[in-house]
Amino acid sequence: MPEIVLHYIWEHCLWAGYKQQTTDGRSVEILSVGEHNHDAGPDYSHARVNIDGKEWVGNIEIHVCSSDWIKHRHHLDKAYDCVILHIVRTADKPIYNSRGELVPQCELQYPSDKDYLTDLFAAAQQMDSAISRIGCAEQLVRDPAILTDGWRKTLLRKRLECKRASIERLLEITKGSWEHALYISLARNFGFHTNSLPFEQLAINTPLSYLQKHRNSLFQLTALLMGQAGLLDGLQVTDEGLRMVKEYEFLRTKFSLTPMDGSIWKHARLRPQNSPELRIRQFAQLLYQSESLLSKILDSNDLKDLVPLFEVSPEWMACSGSKPVGRSSIDILLINTVIPYKYAYALHRNNPHKAEEAAALMEQIAPENNTIIRQWRVLGQSIKNAADTQALLHLYQNYCQHHECINCEVGYQIFQDRQLRLF
Repeated sequence: MPEIVLHYIWEHCLWAGYKQQTTDGRSVEILSVGEHNHDAGPDYSHARVNIDGKEWVGNIEIHVCSSDWIKHRHHLDKAYDCVILHIVRTADKPIYNSRGELVPQCELQYPSDKDYLTDLFAAAQQMDSAISRIGCAEQLVRDPAILTDGWRKTLLRKRLECKRASIERLLEITKGSWEHALYISLARNFGFHTNSLPFEQLAINTPLSYLQKHRNSLFQLTALLMGQAGLLDGLQVTDEGLRMVKEYEFLRTKFSLTPMDGSIWKHARLRPQNSPELRIRQFAQLLYQSESLLSKILDSNDLKDLVPLFEVSPEWMACSGSKPVGRSSIDILLINTVIPYKYAYALHRNNPHKAEEAAALMEQIAPENNTIIRQWRVLGQSIKNAADTQALLHLYQNYCQHHECINCEVGYQIFQDRQLRLF
């Protein structure tokens, strides 16, 4: 059986209804299959499983045989130390992570009919195509207008409400501090998806109050963040690196800090301008040059005022030899952090008019370009700005992927039309 079939079975919950257990007999309850990771590292992240009554959150790795873990040298790779469960068809040997810890394994139970599995393989070959999950693709090609502007506007509001809920959860963590919550959100989005979780963890492990004590020194901010990220080892061959290591050791002792494991940062298939080391330096520069960033964001209602807040100074580029934050990256920060914060804060202050103004800023930002959006273009959808892309991303991730067609305006309309034709 190809491994991709096991991925399909796992991701589409075809194991449901079957008793699962580890190879040593402990019960396994799968609470969430996680998010498919298309970059280097374990196959699925943010998964949740209950093993013998204890809930675990982390990564899932899938192989046909347990021994593939060793063939792929995962036992030597720290990136696999956070694997909470190894899903296999055949457990032919015990496996260990780079710390020498035994990794729990589960021989996944699922329908075993050969014809059924043959059909699964055919379906699995298409699983990476977003268009295969859009159930109304044929109808949209024939009539793109059935996805109306009104439904798009509703989807954009739903998207912003989801982001608002995430902000409110952060406010609980930060005890109501909007400034601290903004810092964590900005850090997460500086990871630009590939390293969003490590960046978020970096911000949580490095309290904003500690950084604010040294905000007048870019070198100290950079040393503190790079050290906390666990990324100083590669810099020790340079004079700057040695100075940074020494400075971080001083700050770590001062604040009683514990650095992250640097292996969790992803470098594979990243362009140099997206490397975690450069992004951390840019983030340090943002904190250095942006005093009272929250108030500036909340007080600005024009992109001409918001964009410069995230542009690094020419002096810093000259000194560091680094590249600036590109406009497309700034747009991502505006879409995923700035506008949602303006929207959430306006509603927090019972000012729906300001919330509408914040949402309208999406229409001034260029559309995003990713696999999902390109598939919507193939289906004939007009995409003019970030308001369109955010609406279509929400539609795909919350309706199409979960086959919630009956709750979608497009799916419901198609259903109604079919009913009318029957009578």
